[in-house]
Amino acid sequence: MQGQQVESLVSEIQTMDRGGLIRLLRNMECDFAVDFTDDFLNSISVERLRHIALAASLHAHSCKP
Repeated sequence: MQGQQVESLVSEIQTMDRGGLIRLLRNMECDFAVDFTDDFLNSISVERLRHIALAASLHAHSCKP
């Protein structure tokens, strides 16, 4: 991922609410399991959820050819 793409992803995730972040994680196409329970995703802070979504997104993009 190029720097501009990372900045765009960070900006997009920063504006998402809890529902959007959960949808992002649930619909993410990646080569690793994203298997958080609804209880867990609804219990953590939105900031922590953003951190998880960003980390998973960056990792998913780094695995693409």
